[in-house]
Amino acid sequence: MNLEAILAGIDEEIARLTSARQLLTGIPTKRRPGRPKSSAASVAAPKKRKRRRMSAEGRARIAAAQKARWDKARKAAAK
Repeated sequence: MNLEAILAGIDEEIARLTSARQLLTGIPTKRRPGRPKSSAASVAAPKKRKRRRMSAEGRARIAAAQKARWDKARKAAAK
C-alpha cells in the first residue's frame, strides 16, 4: 500500500470520527445515579448547617437501651 492511500484512509477516519463527535455532543447525556453536581453559585457560598445537639439525658437513655440489648443478647447466647 502506498503512502497516499494510507493518508487518505486516515483522513476519512478523522472525518468520520469528527462527525460522530458532533452528533454525540448535541445529545444530552444520560442521568447518572446519585447526587447531582452543584452549580457554581452554591459552591461559592455554602450554607452553614446548624448542628444538632443531644442532651446528656438523651445520651444516657440511648446508652441504657443499648446495654439492655447487650444483656438480652448475652442471656440468649448463654442458653
